Amino acid sequence: RTARPHSATSSLVRGTRFRRFRPRRRTHPSGAARSLHPTHTMGLSKALRVAARGVSTSSAARMSLPALTTAQAKPSLMSAIFGGAAGPAMPPMDQPVPGLAIPDPPVAPATAPGTIVTTLSNGAKIASEDTNGASLAVGMYIAAGSKNENPYTTGAAHLLERMAFKATKHRTAFRVTREAEVIGANLLASASREQMAYTVDCLKTNLPEAVELLADTVMNPKLADHEVADVANALKAEMTELAANPANLMMEAVHAVAFDGGLGQPLVASAGALSRMDGDTLAHFVQQNYTAPRVVLAASGCAHEDLVAVAEPLLAQLPAGDASSATAPSKYVGGDYRVASDSPVANVVLAFEFAGGWKDTKASTAMTVLNTLMGGGGSFSAGGPGKGMYSRLYTRVLNKHAWAQNCTAFHSVFDDVGVVGISGVADGDRAGDMVKVMAHEMASVASGQITEEELARAKAATVSSILMNLESKAIVAEDIGRQILTYGERKAPAEFIAQVNALTVADVAAVAKKCVASKPTLCMVGDLSSAPRYETLKAMF
Repeated sequence: RTARPHSATSSLVRGTRFRRFRPRRRTHPSGAARSLHPTHTMGLSKALRVAARGVSTSSAARMSLPALTTAQAKPSLMSAIFGGAAGPAMPPMDQPVPGLAIPDPPVAPATAPGTIVTTLSNGAKIASEDTNGASLAVGMYIAAGSKNENPYTTGAAHLLERMAFKATKHRTAFRVTREAEVIGANLLASASREQMAYTVDCLKTNLPEAVELLADTVMNPKLADHEVADVANALKAEMTELAANPANLMMEAVHAVAFDGGLGQPLVASAGALSRMDGDTLAHFVQQNYTAPRVVLAASGCAHEDLVAVAEPLLAQLPAGDASSATAPSKYVGGDYRVASDSPVANVVLAFEFAGGWKDTKASTAMTVLNTLMGGGGSFSAGGPGKGMYSRLYTRVLNKHAWAQNCTAFHSVFDDVGVVGISGVADGDRAGDMVKVMAHEMASVASGQITEEELARAKAATVSSILMNLESKAIVAEDIGRQILTYGERKAPAEFIAQVNALTVADVAAVAKKCVASKPTLCMVGDLSSAPRYETLKAMF
């Protein structure tokens, strides 16, 4: 027989023929013949294997196999790892490889891909943008959230987020998972106060499977009581842990204090609401809100005609209904919220009304730049480009006051209204100083104390953020879906960038001035021994 040598050996070893080793028989002193001891056989077999690999062996192995233990060329690192003989010598990395044909790069399109929208007879919309690449992002976006809940369905949006991609009327939960694994898909669901989102990321060759799986899980959830109970119990445990530290739910408190109406309802389900929840409750919420005029199927990375051919027969099954919700409009009211705890720090949020919401495109653009200009972050943040170390809240607050542990501008904006402001963390005995500093910073931008350099930097950072985010197909698909739900169309990024570049100091100051003219929302949690009264805060503006 010919033994198969290791693939990393040289041509000398490859051409050598091995004979099966037959153990030498020797005579026992008693006269009986017997074979060599098994350990001797194992030792020689090991010598054979070592020699076949071209590795230096012991002197005994060299004496037994002299032809195989001659000095050989050392195999390359790659051949030692992956096997195979060492290839031909390659030129230095700064020289082209002889005979290697480099394909031409793909031709960039002459114009940026546009968004194409198709409206079905029942009111559902299909939108897509055929961006280059091998991947695909597709999502279903529904104009429904916690603001659409009633006392009977409180907590439904949060629980539906956790129930996403579970069993449907046509698939078990295991089958949903297995089908997603087969096409290598990433599944994601998120709930907010105004919109629900279900997304799938995969290769564009799996467009039919991804769309069918997505539509089935969103439109036909089984919502079995035992599955709902299991998810609700797990979520209840998480909420109990969060409630142990009231600072974790500060933004929930901000919305509850700031708004009267749907936007003031909790997004995070309480333990009591989860205990009342069952499959029928969730099914009722889906039936009432997941109607065709409030659904958009958005995709990035596929041809529009291919998407419509797959999605139209699926979305045609959605019930027709009213595009607007029956929820009473939310009204900003403002107010005061505070919870004392044994924490050594004070968590503070100061917010104001942003009237108009996203539908006021000029004001929302100025608000976005204002938020970037204010910036901020944590006092222990590592610096570097893009970390906001140059922003006003860093240079004017964090770098000046050692007791300020965090100071960050934020916004929470919806279609028609929103809140903007500053959140911060300070030493417990400096809570009053933190509120004064926040109020001073909001008042200074409202009075126009903004330099052209600050504005130019904030505008450049905003444009950079827009363009970098839109490099992701998942974000492009989300942008398409959410814009169509808000505006009824998808505005091109160039339009937003042009609005950003056209902003002046007066535009940004006017938006800030209008915000601080509203009734403030003040939320504080922690050590409130030095916290100011709400009337004292109102007198600062």
